[in-house]
Amino acid sequence: MSTQVKVPVLGESITEATLGQWLKKPGEAVAIDEPIASLETDKVAVEVPSPVAGIMGAYAVEEGATVNVGAVIGSIDAGTAVAAAPVAAPAPTAAAAAVAPAVTTTAAPAAEVENSDLPLSPAVRRLVLELGIDPSKIKGTGKDGRLTKEDVVAAAKGAPAPSADATVTAAPTTQATGARQEERVKMTRLRQTIAKRLKSAQDTAALLTTFNDVDMSAVMEARATYKDLFEKKHGVRLGFMGFFTKAVALAARDVPSVNAKIEGDEIVYHNYLDVSVAVSAPNGLVVPVVRNADAMSFAQIEKAIGDFGAKAKAGTLTMDDMSGGTFTISNGGVFGSLMSTPIINPPQSAVLGLHRIEDRAVVRDGQVVVRPMMYVALSYDHRLIDGREAVTFLKIVKEAIEDPTRLLIDL
Repeated sequence: MSTQVKVPVLGESITEATLGQWLKKPGEAVAIDEPIASLETDKVAVEVPSPVAGIMGAYAVEEGATVNVGAVIGSIDAGTAVAAAPVAAPAPTAAAAAVAPAVTTTAAPAAEVENSDLPLSPAVRRLVLELGIDPSKIKGTGKDGRLTKEDVVAAAKGAPAPSADATVTAAPTTQATGARQEERVKMTRLRQTIAKRLKSAQDTAALLTTFNDVDMSAVMEARATYKDLFEKKHGVRLGFMGFFTKAVALAARDVPSVNAKIEGDEIVYHNYLDVSVAVSAPNGLVVPVVRNADAMSFAQIEKAIGDFGAKAKAGTLTMDDMSGGTFTISNGGVFGSLMSTPIINPPQSAVLGLHRIEDRAVVRDGQVVVRPMMYVALSYDHRLIDGREAVTFLKIVKEAIEDPTRLLIDL
């Protein structure tokens, strides 16, 4: 008797996905609710749990195939896995004997990964298998001690060099030094969706960007003064995103069109602020949503963003984490960006781009002084937001960051 494995409900408006990877092979034991496959949707990777305990049956679809919600992708057979009896193998030829050491070196890490009790995301599992690393010997830095791709890469760099036998067997496949090569890799569903949405935003919205620069002295001084007390009390670091999120909430009350959207021939205004925070994930940029950010404290904002960053690295973001959002903040400064023109995240009408902080010469009270400065950019849909409103919004954000007291007295 076997039980069908079907594509689960993936979220509102999501009707199909790509089968990214099978996590269990036919004949392997499967526990109930154990992930057996990874699906790539338009937004996140979703693991398919086993509906029952048993043995992994035959695949109904192969990796890379597009599947609809409710479609059968495989089956779970009743029973428990039994070790296969040894089968006498024919005498190896000279060529087979030459590659035997290489097979031995890769079989052990693969078995360690399959038998590991550590919770591994599909991306981390794939990387562990490719690099031949034992995950049980790596200390995870993700949430709840989970392994991230960075942990695996770091462990691989510190791994011992391969044996002489393995080196010899790998030699025939090595390309000549200086050879010109090309590699074709199919775009993931997430990357395809990012490409379509960004191009759609350019084709539909009347995009325009306005800039300003912000003196970060006051915020940096506040962080230096209170960061230890803040972390001790709230268990989270005091970062810049809390200040900018609060500043955006303050500015959006005076310029509500920045937190609005166009639907048909109507403008929809929101009396709440759900901030989409752009964070980097292994498969591309994702934008989880901090809901009701205007009503949250600095500690709540920083904790929410920190949790999303950890989940993005571990590949555990859910559909609920990604849905909605009325305004986006994108911090390219963490990667060293000096200035950019971010693209809005439809159906939102504006996005605030943050950039790196660097010391620059500025004039204060007639004197040339050095201050830590940051360029900020507001890209917006000119169909809804006038230039005066965009400049006013960015000016309020600038004033709030340069004088954080304004955030406390709502000025």
